[in-house]
Amino acid sequence: MRLTVVVPARNEEQSLPALLAALHAQTRPADEIIVVDNGSRDRSAQVAAQGGARVLSCPTPGVAYARQMGLAAALGDWIASTDADSLPAPDWLARIEQGVQARPGTVALYGPMQFLPLAGRVGPLGARLSGIGYRAFLGVMAALGQPNCAGANMACSRAAALLAGGYPPTLAREDVLLGLALQRLGAVRYLPDMWVHTSARRLNRGWGPFLWTHIRNLAGRTSGYFDHSS
Repeated sequence: MRLTVVVPARNEEQSLPALLAALHAQTRPADEIIVVDNGSRDRSAQVAAQGGARVLSCPTPGVAYARQMGLAAALGDWIASTDADSLPAPDWLARIEQGVQARPGTVALYGPMQFLPLAGRVGPLGARLSGIGYRAFLGVMAALGQPNCAGANMACSRAAALLAGGYPPTLAREDVLLGLALQRLGAVRYLPDMWVHTSARRLNRGWGPFLWTHIRNLAGRTSGYFDHSS
């Protein structure tokens, strides 16, 4: 199988070098890395190109449009999705490949995330607890047959995703909606050891508002989801 990693980016010149380094350090190398520049006003596109990524320009604002452009342009038959402020574990792509090969009929995979420590917002213990909590939540949802795919840590068959209509053009929750659509085409599997660490910068208003925003998003109320994101 050929694996393309797709990363949407908007004003992420500070985050991209670490992400691209993590992708180049994978035990199973990516066959292609695409960074979709979603109208950045900084040097995101240049940084991505210097870091060895294929850079696409998506002038239409919105992460769903950026993800969809990457999906449509990818050369791989499987698409691994993450975010510019995230750091996949070294065996992330290897876990994806093993997951696909282990069960024929799989059309998507997703895994847990854990916050990276961030001074003034999340300490090492809080980061660790965030991973434990999110992993437990995904485990419960998987047991209920409700996949909760997140764009920062998911992978899907390109052919199946296109057949399902791709990412819906919504403000947020496009990843979850694509996962639900893919479930009608085949197995959408939760892999508890498919880890990605991600920035805690969206905790600038504290844990309460952060969790409430996510609850609203899961309920389909996406307005304001990306407010106060940095």
